[in-house]
Amino acid sequence: MNHRQIEDQFSVGVYQKRDLVIVRGEGARVWDEAGREYVDCVAGIGVANVGHCHPAVVAAIQSQAARLITCNEIFYNDARARVLERLDRITPEGINRFFLCNSGTEAVEGAIKFARMATGRKHVVAAMRGYHGKTLGSLSATWERKYKEPFAPLVPEFSHMPYNNAAEFEKAIDDQTAAVILEPIQGEGGVRPATAEFMQAVRRACDEKGALLIIDEIQTGFGRTGRMFACEHFGILPDILTMAKGIAGGVPMGAIGIDRRVGEIEKQSHTSTFGGNPLACAAATAAIDVLVGQDLPRHAAETGAYFVERLRAMASPRVREIRGLGLMIGLELKEKAGPFAQALMQEGVLALLAGTTVLRFLPPLVISREQIDRVVDTLAHVLGAAPRSAAE
Repeated sequence: MNHRQIEDQFSVGVYQKRDLVIVRGEGARVWDEAGREYVDCVAGIGVANVGHCHPAVVAAIQSQAARLITCNEIFYNDARARVLERLDRITPEGINRFFLCNSGTEAVEGAIKFARMATGRKHVVAAMRGYHGKTLGSLSATWERKYKEPFAPLVPEFSHMPYNNAAEFEKAIDDQTAAVILEPIQGEGGVRPATAEFMQAVRRACDEKGALLIIDEIQTGFGRTGRMFACEHFGILPDILTMAKGIAGGVPMGAIGIDRRVGEIEKQSHTSTFGGNPLACAAATAAIDVLVGQDLPRHAAETGAYFVERLRAMASPRVREIRGLGLMIGLELKEKAGPFAQALMQEGVLALLAGTTVLRFLPPLVISREQIDRVVDTLAHVLGAAPRSAAE
């Protein structure tokens, strides 16, 4: 059997797979088993921020794997101490204690628990179109009903308000609210940025009612939007910050950052066997050092602006709107986007969907302008539009 047949036979089958076997990656490119090259605007769904197989991350993994791979947090560890210190340096002001875990949905689960423990309240306010994961607690915060209905009843005491509607959130936040959880840019919900006015109004309402503000930076963090964390665009500080995806250069890892308002977390109330393992910590330290050392958030801001400029110059009648920040870009079409994602793949460009009509581009932050030109020219071709230079 070939690789496709083996996966189809032995996996559970919950993923909608594309007919492509990817076997190698470097920077913003990947190759299939036949040796064909693709410009990768998926990046593991926003994971490979420093690029596939960055030499510094590879070296850190190799070195750590030869010394110590696993060490649970019942012991102290040098690799863990280093990444905690790095996280303290780069996260927003006030976020200075961290719980290390293995994924984004785990980070959200822990954030909900910490918020309920800190406030003594139960209710959590989330946003329509929001996405926070698919385990039971995070799924309760996620909006999309098709993900939720097969697993009902979920965790109680969650409500959803319209995104970017400050008045509705202000009405929903009261003295029973443990936390509000928001993405600064809704990813799965269609690449929809928040407004500064909305985020600031929610921050004020949380302060007034004694609720905690959880900012979900799982997709938007680590330079993706042109800042190290997207909340920096809006002039607000979170009480709890959830992180994952780009944190460790492709190695599975998540983290929860908390500020002083959360207080002390009761010992043994939330733990993880693999959280904070030395291998992931070493990879994360290397990836963070690359992000900072190469100033990849600034590169994402500049190349993202160029990407959007090129997309707008494309002027396809099929396009309804272009949205995003940095290298988190959504192209909303006037028709279903799935066939165009498939057509792009056939032409050597990998892109994501974000709902039914949105093509989502989350390339590694090291993508070059030449590679962006290839992506846009290929997109113009599959959309049937004549490509034009950004200067025209």
